[in-house]
Amino acid sequence: MKLMYGVINAMTTPFNKDGTIDTRSLENQVDFQISKGTNCLYPLGTTGEMYLLSNDERKLVAETVIKKAAGRAVVYIHVGAMTTKDAVELAKHAKDAGADGIGAVTPSFFGASDRALFEYYKTIANAVGPDFPLYLYSIPQCSTNDISPALAAKIADECPNVVGIKYSYPDMVRILNYINIKDGKFSVLVGPDRLFLAGLVSGAQGCVSGCAGPMPEVFNAIYKAYQAGDLLKARDEQRRAIKIIDILKAGADMGIFKEVLRRRGIVANALMRRPLLEITKDDADKLWKEISPYIE
Repeated sequence: MKLMYGVINAMTTPFNKDGTIDTRSLENQVDFQISKGTNCLYPLGTTGEMYLLSNDERKLVAETVIKKAAGRAVVYIHVGAMTTKDAVELAKHAKDAGADGIGAVTPSFFGASDRALFEYYKTIANAVGPDFPLYLYSIPQCSTNDISPALAAKIADECPNVVGIKYSYPDMVRILNYINIKDGKFSVLVGPDRLFLAGLVSGAQGCVSGCAGPMPEVFNAIYKAYQAGDLLKARDEQRRAIKIIDILKAGADMGIFKEVLRRRGIVANALMRRPLLEITKDDADKLWKEISPYIE
């Protein structure tokens, strides 16, 4: 099994002016990330506007990313959905399309008990078989439902292909508890970009970063320095990353990511799927003035 590690880009989903998926811009993003040294690609998550896409659109994005990456980077497809049926359908498609693995966010909006969460993940895991890896994904501030360390351990014990978790709430104590699952053999990925280096030092395997979409250079510099054992340089790069994260508002508005990608010539436009809106021209001009000094 290929696990996710290092810099994992939570990719945006580009649209054409007629509202369809802009596959050419999506392919450009794949090449851009790989050229900058990004280790893994993770489309169709929160940053990818997942719940605003149809299943057919999500399948098209998955196929496009997998085909364009062509083994040059690890590719996991996010398949979490509002129903277990849709999540299973997307999981099977990702496996058949050639993904290295999948991730699935908890059910959203409606409160789900631990028993319901366990059954949800067990059903997805069983649908793709014991040799196809699945990451749990907890973002309780958006999804309503959380995965406790005890529940994560129970799911991992029952389902051998549940290999880790992406945790997107800034709680280092919780992250440390996840890291201890299976005596440290449970793959933990941090979602908050600010905790990338802290997570690595504590035993996490990487960071699923939306900010690395438009600005991958600094995040790859953090990981490269860490891998080389140069913690002082890694710390300096993390401090630099925090300045970039603040400018990008830490992914609070994906229109910001898309605008920087557009100005860098990676995507054709910065369109969002309604009800989300593009940022205003004034905000876009201010954003570019602030971020452009950090572009290498």
